[in-house]
Amino acid sequence: MAGRDDRQLLARLREGDADAFDALVQRHHARFVRLARLFVSTDASAEEVVQDTWVAVLDGLDAFEERSSLQTWISRILVNRAKTKGVREARMTPFSALGDGEREDGPEPAVDPARFDDKGMWSVPPLTWDDDTPERLVGNREMMQLLEDELRRLPERQRIVVVLRDTLGWTADEVCNALEINETNQRVLLHRARSRLRARLEAHVAKR
Repeated sequence: MAGRDDRQLLARLREGDADAFDALVQRHHARFVRLARLFVSTDASAEEVVQDTWVAVLDGLDAFEERSSLQTWISRILVNRAKTKGVREARMTPFSALGDGEREDGPEPAVDPARFDDKGMWSVPPLTWDDDTPERLVGNREMMQLLEDELRRLPERQRIVVVLRDTLGWTADEVCNALEINETNQRVLLHRARSRLRARLEAHVAKR
């Protein structure tokens, strides 16, 4: 549901407060362009989707029922428009038809089986992060670049789900509704994406 800050901002937007709208655009525009780019073929197309989204937001403010945050509502509008444009560009098939990155001999394991002994115990345990806490890693430019590079290498379904969940903060239900997948599929895709990203970060930290 919309919080107090959202309700105050929404009231200003509905009153036609141009400064409030400009502040909203400045806060989210770049992030929304990155999100749209997951679905469309060019940066120009992503920018077009976001511009169309802002117009739709202004047109739909009175219809917003505040059952989610304002950001989530806008993001949902953007994703729907980006999906439609992506299909028109023939850049992507419907989300449900995209590959998961699974191998022909079955799903890729989240953890390399070679890291376990014949009793199922760790032979190569997870790296201890010590001072490299997740918060510090996120603040590290080098690590952020590594994450961005690895995100681009993820299978498309995994990449979209992990960006929606971990970058934009969508709930599982919001992702399932926007992408038209069930909760189990969402959970599996998110787990695989997070496992791959963590493995790459772990390997990078181990070399330092």
